[in-house]
Amino acid sequence: MENELGTEKIGKLIRKFAIPCIFSLIISALYNIVDQIFIGQSVGPIGNTATNIVFPITVIAMAFSLMIGDGAAAFLSLSLGRKDTKNASKGIASSIVAISVISIIFVIIGFLCKDLLLKLLVLQRQVINILMII
Repeated sequence: MENELGTEKIGKLIRKFAIPCIFSLIISALYNIVDQIFIGQSVGPIGNTATNIVFPITVIAMAFSLMIGDGAAAFLSLSLGRKDTKNASKGIASSIVAISVISIIFVIIGFLCKDLLLKLLVLQRQVINILMII
């Protein structure tokens, strides 16, 4: 079995891998839109405000996970291309440890600094009260 990534035309590979990626991004955007509609209908504008305030924190967490994940994927590809499975295994293990440590740090900061973060991000006391419930 031959590796298609080394033999197939670049244009075909881009189409093959880009279409699922684009589809997942569209689904993610639709999820956020529908989520905001449901929150707006059930909780109201304050609920929408609360989720929009938390969204940048979610994006930052996703950025860290993508940074580690994409780096690990590139390292894995390079290592497997060199037929260096031992290094590939070490790299993936290191990325799992790194993302676990970063996740734990995010959780600890979130719990310890929740009041401070909310005061920095929110001006209305009513919104802070809703976010404290979450």
